[in-house]
Amino acid sequence: MPYNLPATRLLMNRLRQVMAEDGDTRFRLDQVVRLIASTMVADVCSVYLRLSDGGLLLIATEGLKPEAVSATRLAPNEGLVGLVARRGEAMAIQNAPRHPAFSYRPETGEDPFHAFLGMPILRGGRVLGVLTVQNRTERAYGDDEIDTLQTIAMVLAEIVDRMDPEHISNGVDSKRERNLASLHGRVLCEGLGYGRAVLHDPVVPAAKFFAADQTLEAARLSEALVGLKASIDQMLALDGAALGDDPRDVMETYRLLAHDPSWAEKMREGIRSGLSAEASVDRARREHRARLQSARDPYLRERLNDLEDLDNRLLRILGGEDGRPQISEERSVLVARRLGPAELLEYSNTGLRAILMEEAAVSSHAAIVARALGIPTLGGIEGLTSRIDQGDWVIVDAEQGRLHIRPDDSLYDAYKGRVAIRSERQAGYAALRDLPARTKDGTDVKLYLNAGLDLDLDMLEQAGADGVGLFRTEFQFLVSETLPRLDDQVALYRRVLDRAAGKPVIFRTVDLGGDKVLPALNTAREENPALGWRSVRFALDHKGLFRRQLRALVRAAGTDPLTVMFPMVTTPGEFFEARELLMKEVAWTLSRTGKTPSRLEVGVMLETPALAFSLTELAGEVDFLSVGTNDLMQFFFAADRMTPSVSDRYDLVSPAALRFLKLVSQTCIDHSIRMSACGEATASPISALCFIALGFLNLSMPAASIGPVKRMVRSLDLAAFRKDFLAALDAPDTAFRNQVLALASDHGVQLSDA
Repeated sequence: MPYNLPATRLLMNRLRQVMAEDGDTRFRLDQVVRLIASTMVADVCSVYLRLSDGGLLLIATEGLKPEAVSATRLAPNEGLVGLVARRGEAMAIQNAPRHPAFSYRPETGEDPFHAFLGMPILRGGRVLGVLTVQNRTERAYGDDEIDTLQTIAMVLAEIVDRMDPEHISNGVDSKRERNLASLHGRVLCEGLGYGRAVLHDPVVPAAKFFAADQTLEAARLSEALVGLKASIDQMLALDGAALGDDPRDVMETYRLLAHDPSWAEKMREGIRSGLSAEASVDRARREHRARLQSARDPYLRERLNDLEDLDNRLLRILGGEDGRPQISEERSVLVARRLGPAELLEYSNTGLRAILMEEAAVSSHAAIVARALGIPTLGGIEGLTSRIDQGDWVIVDAEQGRLHIRPDDSLYDAYKGRVAIRSERQAGYAALRDLPARTKDGTDVKLYLNAGLDLDLDMLEQAGADGVGLFRTEFQFLVSETLPRLDDQVALYRRVLDRAAGKPVIFRTVDLGGDKVLPALNTAREENPALGWRSVRFALDHKGLFRRQLRALVRAAGTDPLTVMFPMVTTPGEFFEARELLMKEVAWTLSRTGKTPSRLEVGVMLETPALAFSLTELAGEVDFLSVGTNDLMQFFFAADRMTPSVSDRYDLVSPAALRFLKLVSQTCIDHSIRMSACGEATASPISALCFIALGFLNLSMPAASIGPVKRMVRSLDLAAFRKDFLAALDAPDTAFRNQVLALASDHGVQLSDA
């Protein structure tokens, strides 16, 4: 018989009663399958639990032989149940025995059943099991029945996730005791952390699955949708001068998705069937996530990702407190599939011990924020969210790139030993804080701080930095839902200058595009965004936005010195055009305020090999040059640093890279261009040693690296080492890094990573 809304609502009401009753998991599962079978007029309803080896165990049934429970085990991907588990999506089949994936198990007594409807039981993007209904007659299950079974599977996930398959046959209900697991990740912020896992995704407690008052739940959903739309509309309320005439297709599409009546109606249907507002949104989110994981088309994945983001945003709004994440654990490790910088900043005062992210490709912004917060962070951990649960104890080794889930005593003891050694090492670095970075033969090296947030400036004095060698200005744009106003930019830049207390600060102008997408302005999908419309190219094509930032920098400086640097310049013409815009803002500010910076220095970042062969044209025009190692090395080696499979394919400590940098250094010396280097490569003592040997005496790095690099510098006799280093560069061994390490050891240079 056709399924209908009253039947769905009746089933939800009865299911709510079952969930509220006392009893162990096995007892409640038996009640649930009987309830589903009777309400949906199905001859069979069964639940299969996915085991650690991928197999499937029958744990409850109404309609199959009772003795098959806890006895029938399917191999991974065996039968239609295995196919549902593998695909992670619903399957409705009119005549199951004729399907090529059908597997006959005589002990179940399923001979007479033909129609089959299977639904994966999902939680956190992983398949916990499969829920099935079967009928004797050949029939097509309707969309209403499929939707209802999906909702029931969502509720069952809360029960099934707590089951221990090893005790099912004994009727014992206990939480799964899973074994230690160790995973590899990419170090995004170095350090060690230990604590309980806290999942980033909003969690809907089982008690809130059902609607006690459907009218009230519908009103809550409507109110949350209004708040959601208002927040997205605010993103589009951008100043015309900043946007110019550029289209806003991406954000308009995001807005259309939020205003899509079919999305809202599907959630309202969930409430009418007896679900709460949260559970209705969560059902939509699980559906979007399942489709996202199976989608191969990039555009479709982009849209589904937008939809899942909307689901999460709506759940946070329904959760109250402006949807901001809350952490009650004192010792917590944040676990997320992906994380944006604004989301991470919401956790900044919650006492996080570490951060774990599954997807590294979108983590670069969050990684920089994590470094500003000083939180050990690993990214690119494949299968993270399918291997870890809320409350699991974890050890995050963001020195060696390892994650240990549910560690045993021996691992924990080793962790404590590592922490003690690290503390001693940090104490040694702290003792060097007020000492100069001066080589044994009297050469001074300036060690500057990389920064991008107010939080970074807290480390300026603590690390003993000589100033800020790179202040990334784009994060004010990325962490806000709207473009920052002129006054907000002025206030930030002024705070940075004040907190630097007279020490030099180099402001890098907006470096947007590529992996730093500003949705309101980055409208086109690019095949290779790292080589596309980004950085100074992007800024020069958005002169309204760019001039507003330059004006803010000039106004913030007042009569103090101002140093500005343009990123990823490829041709001298780009530098001249950007500098001309800056000088116009200096003149504009002088005419209206009567103030101008007492000293203005304008520099360029060398991040593309092309600019290295144009330095003679910049001689006498540019005040300084800074080698941006992150982008320069990925372009030099044609290896994307954000792609885990190739990110380690290049090494700055190699003959080719160092010979190229030697050419840059000699050109700058010949034309009296002051030079420096910044980026991740400068953070390593051995890489910093190579830069210094090539004549780069101004290095900018994360705060945590200043101590180890200063220790290396103070142990170095530069003249003696340079002679042997350059000789080795002319006649390198096949393992050049080892050759440099051996030279450092021979000269008594202290390298913490040697």
